[in-house]
Amino acid sequence: MKATVGWSRRVRGESIRREGFIVEVSHADGSPPYLVHWLDDGHESLIFPGPDAWIVRPVSRTAQA
Repeated sequence: MKATVGWSRRVRGESIRREGFIVEVSHADGSPPYLVHWLDDGHESLIFPGPDAWIVRPVSRTAQA
């Protein structure tokens, strides 16, 4: 899993669904861990994504035009 700052990170498990935005990537190649700002409660945490998580690349406005 590779990511960059500003991408969305989502988790969906049997009992949890969360979405947040990556605010810091620790490695230049985009590999984890990631510092994520969670939308549901506003806190930030360092995460290592598991198999129930995925990264969503934002859609650019120029691509939509």
